[in-house]
Amino acid sequence: MTKLIKRSSKKAGLPPGTLVHIGEKLTEKTRITVVEYDGRGFEEKELQDLETCYLSSPEPTVTWVNVVGIQQVEVLEKVGSCFVVHPLALEDILNTEQRPKVEDYGEDLFLVVKLLSYNEKRDEIESEQISLILRPNTLLSFQEKEGDDFAAVKERLRAGKGRLRKMGADYLAYTLLDIVVDQYFVVLEKLGERIEVLEGKLLADTSTATLQKIQKLKKEMLLLRKWIWPLREVISSLERGEFPGIRESTRIYLRDVYDHAIQVMDSIEIYRDMLSGMVDIYLSSLNNRMSAVMKVLTLIATIFMPLTFLAGVYGMNFKHMPELDWPWAYPLVLILMAIIAILMLTLFRRKKWL
Repeated sequence: MTKLIKRSSKKAGLPPGTLVHIGEKLTEKTRITVVEYDGRGFEEKELQDLETCYLSSPEPTVTWVNVVGIQQVEVLEKVGSCFVVHPLALEDILNTEQRPKVEDYGEDLFLVVKLLSYNEKRDEIESEQISLILRPNTLLSFQEKEGDDFAAVKERLRAGKGRLRKMGADYLAYTLLDIVVDQYFVVLEKLGERIEVLEGKLLADTSTATLQKIQKLKKEMLLLRKWIWPLREVISSLERGEFPGIRESTRIYLRDVYDHAIQVMDSIEIYRDMLSGMVDIYLSSLNNRMSAVMKVLTLIATIFMPLTFLAGVYGMNFKHMPELDWPWAYPLVLILMAIIAILMLTLFRRKKWL
C-alpha cells in the first residue's frame, strides 16, 4: 500500500537542484515518445537515444514529449539538457514525494499531480506521480510507469475527432488533468463499495480484523485528502488565469475539472465521517457485547448466591445438626435449592433482565 509518510533522507545536505531519484522503481527502462500534431496530421515516434537532441517540426504544431520511467537519473539529466528544463523542476520530477503543485519558471509552467488506480488483486490504492511542463506549443509529461491512462488521449489524437487536434498544448495539459481527476472517481467508487460491505458486516462481526479494515480505509482516505486538497488549489489557480500560458478558451474547461475536484473532496469528507462513525459503532457494539456478557455472569452469580449459602450451611459438618439425621434431608435441600433457582429466574424474566 502507498505509504502516508515516505523517507527522503537521501537528499539530506545536498544542494538545490541535485538529481536524486526518491521513490519506488516502477519500470526497468526509461521510454521517451514524441507526438506532433495539428489540425491536419498526427505523427508519433519513439526516441531511442538522446545523443542528438530532438528538434521539433518548424511548423506551428503541438509537440507532446512523454517520458515513462524516471528512475534512470542520467537519462532524465539528458532530457533536461535537451529540452532546457529548469534543474529545480528536474529535481521535483525525480522526487516522487511531491505534493500536487504548480510553479512558474518563466516560459515554463510546471505541474505535479498524483494519478491513482485501484489494484483489484491487492485490494488497495496505487499512486503514480505525473509531472507536466507546459510551454508554448509544447508539453513535456513524466510518468513513473507505463500505463493505459493516457493511451486514450493518443487514440483521440490519431482519430482526429473532437477539438483536441485543433487546440494548443494548454488544452492537452487540461485533457491529462481531466483524466487524473476522473480516476479519483473510479477509486472512490471502489472504496465506497468496500465501506458499504464493511458497514453491513459491522454489527455482526466485531472482531479485530473488522477494526483493522476500518483503519486501513481511514488511512486511504487520509492519502486521498492529502493529494486532492492541494490539487484543487492547483486547478483553481490555473482556471483563474494566474498563468499566461493558459488561454481563456482552455480556462473554461478547467472550471469543469475544478468542479469535479470539489465533488471528489466532498465525497472524501463524507466517507471519512462514515468511517469515524463506524469506529464509534464498533466500539459501542464491543461495549454492548461486553455488557451482555457481564449481565449474564452477574445473573448466574446472583442465582448461585443463595444456593452457595445453603451448601455452605450444610457443609459445616457440625455434630449436632438435626437435619443430618433426617432420611429425606438431602433430597429436600436439593429440591429447595431448585425452587429458589426457579423463583429467581422467574423474577428476572418478569423484570426483563433475561
